[in-house]
Amino acid sequence: MGAQDILIVLIIFASLFGIIYVYITARNRERMAMIEKEVTPKDFLQRAKSNTYAILNWGMLLGGLGFGLFIANLLETYTAVEEVPAYFAGSLFFGGIGLLIAFLIQKKSESGQ
Repeated sequence: MGAQDILIVLIIFASLFGIIYVYITARNRERMAMIEKEVTPKDFLQRAKSNTYAILNWGMLLGGLGFGLFIANLLETYTAVEEVPAYFAGSLFFGGIGLLIAFLIQKKSESGQ
């Protein structure tokens, strides 16, 4: 190993040590400030808002992607459209349409209509 190789290893270890040191000291300062203000970490915790429409979003996205791939296969087979652009554009376009439909369903459901 040359001098440059040793220098590189030393710089990597020094950087890792510096990052860890800064993280630990910042965390300690933050905790000390919380103790001074008599604040507990539980005061900062918020309930996670559940996403009840996650399955709808994923279902519509994957359904749109599947439909886009099907349409791309038809375009590639029966027209002069090349394979890669057809699959790329079809999957992105119909995947986006699926997400748009999921958003409209979610918006309509939340408005109570």
